Amino acid sequence: MHPWSLITPASRGIGLELARRLLRATSIPVVATARKDLDQTRENILTDLESNCEDRLSVLRVDVTDEDSMADAASACATQFDPKTNYLHLAFALPGLLFPEKSPTQIDAANALLTFQTNTLGPLLLLKHFSRFLPRKSTAISTHTDGLPPQAVWATMSARVGSIGDNRLGGWYSYRASKAGVNQITKTFDNHLRTAAAEKAIAIALHPGTVKTELSREFWGNVKEEKLFSAEFSAERLIEVVRGVGVKGRGKCWDWKGEEIPP
Repeated sequence: MHPWSLITPASRGIGLELARRLLRATSIPVVATARKDLDQTRENILTDLESNCEDRLSVLRVDVTDEDSMADAASACATQFDPKTNYLHLAFALPGLLFPEKSPTQIDAANALLTFQTNTLGPLLLLKHFSRFLPRKSTAISTHTDGLPPQAVWATMSARVGSIGDNRLGGWYSYRASKAGVNQITKTFDNHLRTAAAEKAIAIALHPGTVKTELSREFWGNVKEEKLFSAEFSAERLIEVVRGVGVKGRGKCWDWKGEEIPP
């Protein structure tokens, strides 16, 4: 069986750098997604990479607020990667949107709905359409996975502020709640994988720290320089965490240092 990987979305920020790092550090095909400008996304991912990376990269349209686009992308993957001979070894589900409500009076119903639709329902629907590509108990997963974790991993982007037990500051109501939902989805999906795949596939959630992306731009000035990460550094650390968590770390949320974040 031959492994492949999925990064969604990968048009910029952490997703873009994850796609680039997987192309550089592994030999498996990479499926990257974007809502629009697919050719530009492909060009950005391949910039300065060796020419042999080009044949391993596919860029598909996915908008996590449009389920049809996810279904279409999954169908394209099923055509490209025959499930009888291929399986999804590593998936990063990364959609994120933030409206920072500092008080209850700042909560806007439309913004809150879009936050949940993007941050929580988006990853949930990605599971609906792409989880079928993960290995099952009977799958003979590849032992030639240099640069990858030994078992298949579905990793969803969460955030430290999604932790209920670690919430000491309040605020950011819809974002916190949406990421708490991601953590519950991760645990629930991992329970499914325990039955369907045993130790051949796990699900985890990730916290990348504060990264210089459009999502966090408004807050860069409030973060110490040594705690404000580049997207390149974040991608490197997240891949290291995914490689090192192992089966014992399944169903949990892990930060960029490889430390568990409580629910």
